[in-house]
Amino acid sequence: QLKLVESGGGLVQPGGSIRLSCAPSGFTLANSAIGWFRQAPGKEREGVSCISKDASMTNYPDSVKGRFTISRDNAKNTVYLQMNGLKPEDTAVYYCAVSWRPTSGICSLTKGWYDFWGQGTQVTVSS
Repeated sequence: QLKLVESGGGLVQPGGSIRLSCAPSGFTLANSAIGWFRQAPGKEREGVSCISKDASMTNYPDSVKGRFTISRDNAKNTVYLQMNGLKPEDTAVYYCAVSWRPTSGICSLTKGWYDFWGQGTQVTVSS
């Protein structure tokens, strides 16, 4: 059974940092573009980062640019989201998603571009 598992969420104080991990079960991430998304209560799911399958492209919305960094380690079959300078408005459930499109060098912050999703991990930023 294919799974995509996010981990690393938790409670962090404003200004703090946290690193999320995304690891699959039953398949490899090496041939996939990966996106990180978040969804706060009552809000739409929004893209916060993506990385192309060859890691040549990353993308971030302005709301997190300079604070969040996506990376991938194909040897560990894991993608990470390093989040620094966290703000209360970053509180959300964070999801990773996989795109199996064959094209290298691209990724997207649009949720419809992705084929398979994890179950999410909660990040709460509060003092």
